[in-house]
Amino acid sequence: MPVTHDLYQDLKLSKEEIQQKRTKDPLLDSLINKYSQADAEVVKAETAQSDALSDDELKKLKEKRVLVKNKIVERLQTPS
Repeated sequence: MPVTHDLYQDLKLSKEEIQQKRTKDPLLDSLINKYSQADAEVVKAETAQSDALSDDELKKLKEKRVLVKNKIVERLQTPS
């Protein structure tokens, strides 16, 4: 059964730490929102039964999610 990815665990930061950074950085906030949306699309595609996406389409959704996550990591490493 598909589950959403825990971004906070992946980033090795607490939800509170990320929340503080989000309030100070609109771009980071936007990226995290995009990640959540991309993750939801992947979960929805994985749970779809009759109108399931092809493996290639699902792979593209997952790649999109990874790209956004990489941008978040990059943004977090950028000195403020």
